[in-house]
Amino acid sequence: MKKFIESISNVWKIEELKNRILLTLGLLLIYRFGAHVTLPGVDATQLSGLAGQTKQGIGSVLDMFTGGAFSKASVFALGIMPYISASIVVQLMGIAIPYLQKLQSDGESGRKKINQITRWLTIGITLLQGPTYIYNLYRTLPSNAFLLGFNSFEFLFSSVIILTTGTIFAMWLGEKITDKGIGNGISLLIMVGILARLPQAFIQEFTTRVTNNNGGPMLLVIEIIVWLLVIISCVLLVMAVRKIPVQYARRTSTGDYEQDAIGGSRQWIPLKLNAAGVMPIIFAQAIMFIPAAVAGLSKSDASQSIVGAFSNMFGFWYNFVFATLIVVFTFFYTAITVPTNKMSDDLKRSGGFIPGVKPGVETSDFLDKVMSLITFPGSLFLALIAVFPAIVVSVMDVQQSWAMFFGGTSLIIMVGVAIDTIQQINSYLLNQHYDGLMKTGKNRKAIA
Repeated sequence: MKKFIESISNVWKIEELKNRILLTLGLLLIYRFGAHVTLPGVDATQLSGLAGQTKQGIGSVLDMFTGGAFSKASVFALGIMPYISASIVVQLMGIAIPYLQKLQSDGESGRKKINQITRWLTIGITLLQGPTYIYNLYRTLPSNAFLLGFNSFEFLFSSVIILTTGTIFAMWLGEKITDKGIGNGISLLIMVGILARLPQAFIQEFTTRVTNNNGGPMLLVIEIIVWLLVIISCVLLVMAVRKIPVQYARRTSTGDYEQDAIGGSRQWIPLKLNAAGVMPIIFAQAIMFIPAAVAGLSKSDASQSIVGAFSNMFGFWYNFVFATLIVVFTFFYTAITVPTNKMSDDLKRSGGFIPGVKPGVETSDFLDKVMSLITFPGSLFLALIAVFPAIVVSVMDVQQSWAMFFGGTSLIIMVGVAIDTIQQINSYLLNQHYDGLMKTGKNRKAIA
């Protein structure tokens, strides 16, 4: 514990790192403050109906990703999700559109143009989602909750503009955190929104178990232990890699380093067990909305049974289809984001080769085979974590709000963002000759 405290104190000894952390915390605080600012024209005392809508089902997921802004009819009610949707669309379109493919290979200039396209697409998506959100307010809240009048054009127009501006401002905050702060800004905004729900969810579970004597403190302790084990499993899933050894051709050299270079240099290609990250869950979650939406257009008994099955996020058939889609999308997203052909070509150009495998097509086939072999167990593990909230609700009778932290998109995002942020802090510490957060906090000797 003492070593960890020393490592934390070393963070504040680096002026640049300290300023970046303080800037990040300040911008995150602004984002959280905006999540509590209600849309002009809405009576904040009459949002109980909207809060009830977000206690379970898809509403709870949307409210979690926006940090409670969705249920508060906030100026940040749409959060950063339109930007995430735009990023996914641009990334997928990059597979089919040659212009985007060219931009992806143009380096920094191409990346800036892709970011600009993503921003404009974000505005377009927000302008579509804004009226949908306002329509949901009309259906959920009483008419006297609208101070400018029920169904008034002034309220609709002004609210859509404000929601769009809120999303753009949140996007700007995320980009500033990435450029001037520490960590990935967009991911951090999502993570703090998720974490904002954690205390309330735990208090509700504590009240149910202890105060209402539903299982007692011992069962609550067991839940916490299971939760920690799931977090450890997510860390292993995020960080697990299959190292492919790479041998580089022997280089001739003279001087003091001749002996070091005589046998050539050996490195590794780290292939991640879960190269797709959280994207398969996001894709599958989007697909799961479609059956209930389509079936809801019909009033037949069969359609209503489909609506019931696919509206219950903790039901068997919902999670069975959900897990199947995650496995499928994991293979799909890995195939389009891990360019084994390009990796093989880069190795060949740099004079590297995998021992026992011929350069070129055979290397590409070998990497593709290895990726397929490690992606299968990775996809099953990802699917298990995604449906684990439904398992704990069924087996341990956990409150749904608390169960959402036992897996799914929220937990994987939190673990992934935390690991990425710690790694960036570690890089600053190591550059200043300090040990990282995960090691001792002793000051290293400067390299002569």
